[in-house]
Amino acid sequence: MAYGADQPIVIKKVKKGGGHGHHGGAWKVAYADFVTAMMAFFLLMWLINTTSPEQKRGIADYFAPASVSESTSGSGGILGGTALGDDGAKGDGSMSVVQQLAPEAPPTETEEAGTASKSGGESEAEKALAAAAAKREADEFQSAAESLRQAMQDMPELAELSKQLLIDQTPEGLRIQLVDQEGRSMFENGRSAPNPRARLLLRAVAKVVNQLHNRVTVSGHTSATVNGAKSGDDWKLSADRANASRQVLQDAGVDADRVYQVSGKANSDPLFPDDPTLPGNRRIAIVLLREKPVLPRDVAP
Repeated sequence: MAYGADQPIVIKKVKKGGGHGHHGGAWKVAYADFVTAMMAFFLLMWLINTTSPEQKRGIADYFAPASVSESTSGSGGILGGTALGDDGAKGDGSMSVVQQLAPEAPPTETEEAGTASKSGGESEAEKALAAAAAKREADEFQSAAESLRQAMQDMPELAELSKQLLIDQTPEGLRIQLVDQEGRSMFENGRSAPNPRARLLLRAVAKVVNQLHNRVTVSGHTSATVNGAKSGDDWKLSADRANASRQVLQDAGVDADRVYQVSGKANSDPLFPDDPTLPGNRRIAIVLLREKPVLPRDVAP
């Protein structure tokens, strides 16, 4: 007992709660972040299963708006970022998404057909206008011819000359011919000046010519000789007779600007090819050409 009584007494003091007190509640914050992430994950999975493809596309468009600026961050590979002007794994950012979502629509078959029909319609309209103009011109020629024939019947001095006036429509236009008859010539033998009978007919023709606005050609023709020989003077004689007839028309009121051509054809274009010597081959042909008028229709010549 004595030995035990001499042993020193050791007292240990234990501090409670001082072990890992520096950790505090940090683990609670980490656990809360984990639970939040799991809840967001399950919410995402639920949305994927419950939304339609159109809704998913709308969500994708919402997170890739056109106003997002282009970037150059990231690296190559399947998870590569974006870079300007690069194709492949690297794209041109959200702009490429917008371009892919709204590409330029190619022309439809309806639009192409509409364009073709429009051009075709213009062509058809032009043809219709041309046909209408041709019909109107033919009607004007017919009216002018009837007016001249009526004038021949109403005037006694012209009635006896009606057989020497031939009127018809040709591809060139309205043709009015003053032809010779046996014993009733338009010109004296070998002379270029028209006689009073021819002047009377030419003045009647001028009244009809003045009703229209077409240009005019005047050509002179002679007949062949009995033996079939062709005289070189016929060219000059036919040209002089055509020019003298043109002068009578102008004196009767036909505007000089409307005279397109004056020519002499000698006996190269007979009215009766089977017999070039007939008096009817000697004639003056006046043609109102089929063409646009050289003067406005509302302006009197």
